[in-house]
Amino acid sequence: MSDLFEHLPFRPADILLPQGCDMELWSVVACDQYTSQPEYWQRVEERVGRAPSTLRLILPESCLEGPNVETDIMEINNTMGRYLRDGLFRTYPDCLIYVERTLSSGAVRHGLVGMVDLEQYDYEPGASSLVRATEGTVLSRIPPRVAVRKNAPIELPHVMMLADDREKRVIEPLADQTDGMELLYDFELMEQGGHIRGWALTQEQKDQVALALASLADPASFRERYQLGEEPVLLFAVGDGNHSLATAKECYERQKRLTPPEQWATLPARYALCELVNLHDSSLEFEPIHRVVFDVKPEELLAELRATRDAGKLSGGNGPAHPLLYAYRGANGTGERGCIHVNHPAAQLPVGTLQNFLDDFLLAHPGTRIDYIHGGDVALRLAEERSDAVAFLLPEMGKEELFPTVIHDGVLPRKTFSMGEAQDKRFYLEARRIRD
Repeated sequence: MSDLFEHLPFRPADILLPQGCDMELWSVVACDQYTSQPEYWQRVEERVGRAPSTLRLILPESCLEGPNVETDIMEINNTMGRYLRDGLFRTYPDCLIYVERTLSSGAVRHGLVGMVDLEQYDYEPGASSLVRATEGTVLSRIPPRVAVRKNAPIELPHVMMLADDREKRVIEPLADQTDGMELLYDFELMEQGGHIRGWALTQEQKDQVALALASLADPASFRERYQLGEEPVLLFAVGDGNHSLATAKECYERQKRLTPPEQWATLPARYALCELVNLHDSSLEFEPIHRVVFDVKPEELLAELRATRDAGKLSGGNGPAHPLLYAYRGANGTGERGCIHVNHPAAQLPVGTLQNFLDDFLLAHPGTRIDYIHGGDVALRLAEERSDAVAFLLPEMGKEELFPTVIHDGVLPRKTFSMGEAQDKRFYLEARRIRD
């Protein structure tokens, strides 16, 4: 490993890639997508069949609370071990991969696959680490994910970290340097996922990346960039996969408790594979994440929202009114849509106002459940095709607001934004050993 990465939270990794298999069947979308659309995962299941696939190495979130989850996790770990024993993977040591992902829109997203140092990452609100979460971590969501990861011999990432690299010095220069790199993969992704290509960086290019990151992390430059005083540097914000990275952190902390401190630096679990993306990549668009509440009487929920608003429980701030757009299927079977305004909201963003209400509502109504939906059309369809659901459609958040908000206010309300539509999320592809 180059010494230039020694103090940086992102660095090369020993990356595993499959060999001798159909890459289009190998690579599947992040496990937290299509949770309310089981037909998507059924199509993927039928398409993959018995071929080697990351589908056999991950557990879709829709299955986390299933009746066979413990058996499913055991089967995943067994398959990981079998793939390793059968020599399915080739190891690329001390590797950074430059990635070009052609999205369903035709835009190209540029990324860099390496590993993040979990010692320099903290998901707690108010953290001062170089790498921070962008959304509030729901602690109840960590244990089931730990159950999947704790005994796994390898990891497969869908985490995407963001750098606020306005001058585009870290990743973008690599686009004109691919002639000197080794092409590692180049194939179509399933289910309208677009196309992906990846190249291994040379040593000179890795050093180039390290120097650019070090410049971005310079405290004086950081404070000038955001007009700050002595606040600690925020180098990376987690864009996608907040809970997955928090799970990796928890598994690492568990291993630390069983390992002498002088051995912590060599624990494979100290690091987590991820993709680094520039916040200012022209393809990167922040999409709102909508809410659909199920197993509820829509009129009663909306009446309680109005009452809570009128009682001042959601207000008390000085900001402009937050419009909360809703939709549900009315008693006559036709779609009902409207808007509830919350004046002088205490939260900074409409998503915070809504989430605060829904959190209290779900606590008071245990039989009710919520899902977080990418795509307004999907949220509307889910709410209007059944009588016991209501959708809330949220506005976009400007991506330029992300770093200043995390710096000044800590984490955003959970599920505030999504980086693109579901089919454009990161697909599982690369892997890394996390146990000796």
